[in-house]
Amino acid sequence: MLFFCVYSFCTLAQTTADTPPAETHHYAIEIAGIRVGTMTAVRQSQPDNQTIYTLISDVKVNLLVYTVKIYYKVINRFEGKKLMFSTVDVRTNRGEYTSKTEWKGDHYDIVADQYKYKRQTTETQNIDFSSSLLYFYEPVGRNKVYAEYFGDYFTFNKTAAGTYHATVSDREDDYIYQNGRLVKIVKHNSLKNFIVRLLD
Repeated sequence: MLFFCVYSFCTLAQTTADTPPAETHHYAIEIAGIRVGTMTAVRQSQPDNQTIYTLISDVKVNLLVYTVKIYYKVINRFEGKKLMFSTVDVRTNRGEYTSKTEWKGDHYDIVADQYKYKRQTTETQNIDFSSSLLYFYEPVGRNKVYAEYFGDYFTFNKTAAGTYHATVSDREDDYIYQNGRLVKIVKHNSLKNFIVRLLD
């Protein structure tokens, strides 16, 4: 019994030691210079050449007559350079919404059920880069990036050194990098743009 306990402890310690620490980036979300929320991006390596990417944003905007609350969580699992599974969960004043992308052996099943946006389709081509990876890698040479929320692709155009303009559906974003690090996102909005700014 003692041998089993010692063996189990050593095995657990070895597994923990083999797993590198997570890489985490923190961002502030601002409107007109006022912080209205936070975003956290985490990359965690796993055994068997797998990587988990997690994005969590929490926004609270006080307007004249009501408060807008948006909680957004993305979890992606990659095996090597292949997206295997993705979920997007969104909770707002207007309800709860989800998107899901799953590899089924020869295709992806894609279902996006978001506020005023729905999409259901399949995709046979390998998805090797999604929007959650933008927080860890500059999309050099890419003209499209998979947007988990929409279940569709952003069209990417480089507009200046380290700056990329992304469009999908009726949404537009600008991603700004310095020395390969994502330092700022401008999310265009008809009322006021959202600014996502790196804190660390």
